[in-house]
Amino acid sequence: MDRLPNLDPLRFILASLVMIFHIPHLSRNQGLPYFSDAPIFNRGTEAVYVFFVLSGFLIIRLIYRYKQRDAFSIKKFYIRRMLRIFPLYYLIVIFGFLFYWLILPALNMPFENNYNLGEGILLTTFFLPNVFGKLYEPGGILEVLWSIGIEEQFYLMIAPLLFFIRKTRILLVLSVLTIAYFIVFHLDVFQFLYTYRFVYFFLFSGGVIAILEEQKQLEFLKRSILIPIVIVIAMLLYFTTNVFQFETRWMTHFVTMVVFCLFVHTLAHNNFGITIKNKLWNHLGHMSYGIYMFHVIAMNIVVFFMLKVQAHEIFNDTITILLINILTFVLTILFAHLSYTYFETYFLKLKTKFR
Repeated sequence: MDRLPNLDPLRFILASLVMIFHIPHLSRNQGLPYFSDAPIFNRGTEAVYVFFVLSGFLIIRLIYRYKQRDAFSIKKFYIRRMLRIFPLYYLIVIFGFLFYWLILPALNMPFENNYNLGEGILLTTFFLPNVFGKLYEPGGILEVLWSIGIEEQFYLMIAPLLFFIRKTRILLVLSVLTIAYFIVFHLDVFQFLYTYRFVYFFLFSGGVIAILEEQKQLEFLKRSILIPIVIVIAMLLYFTTNVFQFETRWMTHFVTMVVFCLFVHTLAHNNFGITIKNKLWNHLGHMSYGIYMFHVIAMNIVVFFMLKVQAHEIFNDTITILLINILTFVLTILFAHLSYTYFETYFLKLKTKFR
């Protein structure tokens, strides 16, 4: 199988956008100065949506290629997903419950756990953190797991679905599924799908684009270098302006889905040979899962420290905001590096045995 250009730097950028989205929220909640006026500070959820499109693109592309060779194994697929996702996910789940139920009370910091602990453990254990987070707002460390839950729910659906579909009909079935689910998602009668963020259409659409590329139906996008340039500019405008924000939710989601799918396809197949080979950038990309999972923990440590510092009025608001962002970023990178090097890598090595 031919290899895609390295997309890990994109993952790092997306994880960083999620981080700078969450920092002002926690700072505001704790009475610290914050800045969130620029659109880029309010695109954390959309950055997660890019993750979803990218995941759907890569996973469905992989399954589709194995299907063409009649070599797709559901067992190996799930083992590989488990070895990549489960260790760090459950580590954060355990720490999150300990943090809000034991650590904060020990530090005499008030936090209301307005849910039954058993129910919380049940919902997170069986990958419904998106439901858990919306029902109870259990704290940022646990709430950020919502996107991991959506991806795991998607994996549980997509593997058996594609396994039983004839390989000649995969594109048709996925296209119909994407359109039908997009319509259902935006019907008022199914409001709970939006409430609990069951945005599977982003993952399905990424897969549709992947298969269209596999079938050589997107060659028209490669005829001019202007096309990828326009797509990249559109992506930059999406995250730095409000030009793609519409009054209706369905229109915003539709445009978002189209722009993100075209962007992922451009990076993967229409980049005119441009790729990032810098070792530092690639390492940061490898750690992106850890960056996403650890950044709320780092934020809480930094904010706790800055609350103590601010009590003495040492820094003005601007310096405080800069310090919170820089320290959170540095501490997150440190946690993610240690996790990747000394924890995740062990499971990643096991994962390679199930190709």
